[in-house]
Amino acid sequence: MDDFLKQFINPYYLQVLMLLGIYLIAALGLHLITGVTGQLSFGHAAFLSVGAYGAALLNIHLDLPFLLCLLAGGLLAALAGVFVGFPSMRLSGDYLGIATLGFCEIIRVVFMNLEITGGARGLAGIPRETNLLTVYILVILTIVTIYRLQNSRFGRALVAIREDEIAAECMGIRSIWYKVGAFAIGSFCAGVAGGLYAHMLQYLNPADFGFVRSFELLCFIVLGGLGSISGAILGTTILTLAPEMLRFSAEYRMMMYGTLMVAMMIFRPRGLLGGVDLRRLIRSSFRSRDRDTTTPAGG
Repeated sequence: MDDFLKQFINPYYLQVLMLLGIYLIAALGLHLITGVTGQLSFGHAAFLSVGAYGAALLNIHLDLPFLLCLLAGGLLAALAGVFVGFPSMRLSGDYLGIATLGFCEIIRVVFMNLEITGGARGLAGIPRETNLLTVYILVILTIVTIYRLQNSRFGRALVAIREDEIAAECMGIRSIWYKVGAFAIGSFCAGVAGGLYAHMLQYLNPADFGFVRSFELLCFIVLGGLGSISGAILGTTILTLAPEMLRFSAEYRMMMYGTLMVAMMIFRPRGLLGGVDLRRLIRSSFRSRDRDTTTPAGG
């Protein structure tokens, strides 16, 4: 598939598009944790790394099928999410953020000191299995799954916890189970994204999964608008493609990138699509159009 597309698209742009899809999957997982449930996480890159190393090692040492490696990487990341979720659920806000940040650093240091992961020199020799079609099929599946979860009873319980956890508990919602469930699902998405990332670059280094990567993922959903799937998609797309579009000015690229982010947050403090329900807007526009077409000419 990729060999065919390379005839029409520059291989570099093809890789950027795949990277965008991978970030979309990871950002949608964080959207469920932070945007929907309201749990501040600075350690999402840790789950990305668990999925990446897990999928890569299973492929290298056991020669398992690619999709099975992705599933196993996602499940390992989900297990890590449950592991960090249970002891951290008594925390909230900045304290939870600091705890997840500490977990992220622990995972990074562990991978940096394990011989099986290549230590500080990184893990090489990963087969290239990721292609554009696989990435965007998984992006669509992730969007549909998160959308259905967000609009289900489970999702409404998560929103209730975000708005007022004490009131939600009084209504019979056991918040700890819902929050751990959100962590597990969001971590699973990050793990799958990590597996795709590993099999795209064919090389992993623990330094790629530090605090900067977690902060980058958090920026995606904050810029797009917390609690909005379309906002997470838009924010990820802008912040992934903007550095590439600004390469014409290599010296001032990151300064222009930072200025763009500051300007967006000044004029849209709730994010680009924060508080905007695109589905409702589209439905209302179609209804108004139908109303206009059924109105008699003389009416």
